[in-house]
Parts: sequence; structure tokens; C-alpha cells
Amino acid sequence: MNLFKLAAERGSDRPIGVGLIGAGKFASMFLTQVPTMAGLSVRAIADLNPDGVRGRLKSVGWDDGRIAATGLTDDAEAVITRDDIDVVIELTGDPVAGVRHALAAFAAGKHIIMVNVEADVLAGPALAARARSAGLVYSMAYGDQPALIAEMVDWARAAGFSVAAAGKGTKYLPLFHTVTPDTVWDHYGLTAEQARAAGMNSQMFNSFLDGTKSAIEMAAVANGCDLNVPKAGLAFPPVSVDDLANVLCPATSGGQLDGEGYVEVVSSLHRDGSAVDKDLRWGVYVVLKAPTAYAADCFGQYGLKTDASGVYAGMYKPYHLIGLELGISVYSAALRGEATGSATAFRGDAVAVAKKDLATGDRLDGEGGYTVWGRLMPAADSVAASALPIGLAKDVTLIRDVAAGAVLSMADVSVDETTDAFRMRRETLAMVT
Repeated sequence: MNLFKLAAERGSDRPIGVGLIGAGKFASMFLTQVPTMAGLSVRAIADLNPDGVRGRLKSVGWDDGRIAATGLTDDAEAVITRDDIDVVIELTGDPVAGVRHALAAFAAGKHIIMVNVEADVLAGPALAARARSAGLVYSMAYGDQPALIAEMVDWARAAGFSVAAAGKGTKYLPLFHTVTPDTVWDHYGLTAEQARAAGMNSQMFNSFLDGTKSAIEMAAVANGCDLNVPKAGLAFPPVSVDDLANVLCPATSGGQLDGEGYVEVVSSLHRDGSAVDKDLRWGVYVVLKAPTAYAADCFGQYGLKTDASGVYAGMYKPYHLIGLELGISVYSAALRGEATGSATAFRGDAVAVAKKDLATGDRLDGEGGYTVWGRLMPAADSVAASALPIGLAKDVTLIRDVAAGAVLSMADVSVDETTDAFRMRRETLAMVT
């Protein structure tokens, strides 16, 4: 509430200075909103192809004057250290680079909005602790599903409810775990030629399909909302919005959860591939538990869909608008000093699982690739198994064979232990709860 009022008061004479690291689709969706946002100015953008960014800015509706006034570079550090920037938005999707950029932002005294969920799950708890100690904001990105889920969880708890479950929807079938960039478009109803013409990255889109992105995002939610992670990983039950409370409550109450306070992702497809009626593919949800019989009665009186007992009720938001909503995080950080979701503990992890039999000497290609997919795991189990996080499973070489379906361990690969990412990962492991 009141963010627009606060932004308008900031005005054009002293706008919030924003710097972007990465200028892909998420960034483009944010940038198209910028000209109509009060009290905010994008000062600089760093991208591997700064010349290409000019054309992208034109395509999202920027005029020549605004483009000319914005610094375009391939040097992320130069953007982060600019005196006229208050908030850095990290959009690279590269977990190793994301950790490095976050530390640079803290050193420069800048708030950071971590669109890069991969970096957040790799080392977010430690990065958030660093930010808090420096009096800075380290935040999830509003518009992306984890931040929207965190908002719903916070709303529920603030209103006096406990949370039985929280999560999102997606398109899922078990066979998707072994899909590769070569076969991904079959499941999107596109040909490879059509996808290339649209500028769609097959490995990125495959990470949404093979379960990796869901694991990453639910780990972020568990870490930011103090929620539990299913012992066996995500189950992806097919659930309509009307059945959220029936399915996503404890098994002791007729549902499918091990208890209360869990993350879970619901599928828009039944296991036979048919569509779920009234699915939540693009949305987010929270299942509330009434604290009293009177509150439970109110659920029914006001039309909430409940379980048979009437104690659990589902609330949901059917869509998320990604970068179009990102400005909420920028305003919240700069004007209120608050994150729109941030890791507070290490409760969930996204670990690498072999898509096929892997041999000594094989090179892992990371999220959405040919070699591994990301599975959600309780952080305590991940630490005990010394599991390889999906964020470190790219451009590393196997030093022993791994069977298809096995969770990789740190002992299976040769990893550069001198990077900021590895160092912050080690700090995160020490924060396990």
C-alpha cells in the first residue's frame, strides 16, 4: 500500500537510480513499464551485447532521448559502482555471476533485487545475511512466483492464519525430467525452427519443463518463508483451483502432505496427459488453516473453497506478470527499506540429478541441459549427502561415473573452490536448519 504515493513524492527531481545487470525478456518487461513509473530512473544497463540493448529499448517503447541518457555497457562492475544508482537488479540467470554481483553491490552500498533465483538458491541465505549486516536490502523479484508466494504467506500469517501449504502451478509429467533441449519444443507445441525465429532459448525453456525451475523456486520459497520441503521432493499433484484445500493439507486430514507448512507445486496436467480443469499453471497459491471453528465457518460463509472439514481453505492468484511487476521490488527496497521476500534460513536446496548414465570425464551443462535436472531436497538432507547444487553443476567435469537418476555429490565433480559462489555456498551450508 502507498508505494505509488511514496514514489510520486520522490518525483523526477530526485528519482530512485536503478542499474540493470542483464537485459533479456524479464528485463525488457520491466523496461517497458519504466517510462510510466513515477520517481524512478534507469541510469545504466550492463549486458554482454550492449549494442543489441539499444534495439531492444526501442522495441519496448523507449524514445531516443531516454535511450541516449542511459549508460549501456558490458561491464557489470561499472554499473554497480556508479554514484547515481541506488538499486541494482540482477537478471543474468547465472548463479556464479549473480553471487559475485551481489557481493559487489553490498560493497558499493547498493540494494539488490535478485531476479536470478538460481543464485538465490545457491547462496541466498548467506547473501541475505550479508545484506542485513550492511543495512541493505537483498530481495526476491516481485512479479516472479517466489516473491508473490512470499507475499501471500506473509498476508496469511499477518491475518492470523497458519499456512498448510504454499506454492505455484506448472505443466508437469514425470517423463519431463529427462527431456533435453533437442526434444523440448515437442512439449510446447512448437518446431525448433519456430522457436529459433521467436528468439526462444531451448535450454532455458527446458529448465521450466524438466522440473528444475520448480525445484529452484520452491527452495527459494522455503528459505524465505520458513516452510518445510517434502522429504521425497516435489510430487507435482494434478490439482484444480477448487481442490487446493482438499489435496494440499496433511494426510491425516485427507490430503497428500506429510504435515503442515510445506511447499508444493501443482500440475496443470493429469498423469495421462489430459488437462486439469481450472488449472493454476501460471499462478500461485496458499492453503490457510482456520485458527478457530468460527473462522472456519467464515470460510464457508464468504465462498472460499475448503476441504471436507472446512478447516483448510485455498487462496490463489491465477497469473504472474514477471517483469511488468518488478518495479514493486525496486520501490519497496528504496522507499521502505523492505524486501519483497528474502531468505532467512537454509531449509530447501535444488540438487543435481543425472538425466542419463554419466561417465568420468563428462562435462555437466547445468540447468535445462542434457546431463542433469534439479530436484528439490530438504537442506539438511542435501548437506548430509554433500549433494551437488544445480547452481554449481555447469561447466564442471565428472571424476567418477554416475548412474541415471542418482543425485550427484560434490565428490563426483571437480569444482573451482576459489570463486565467490563457492565461498558463499559454504557459508550457506553452515546456516542449515
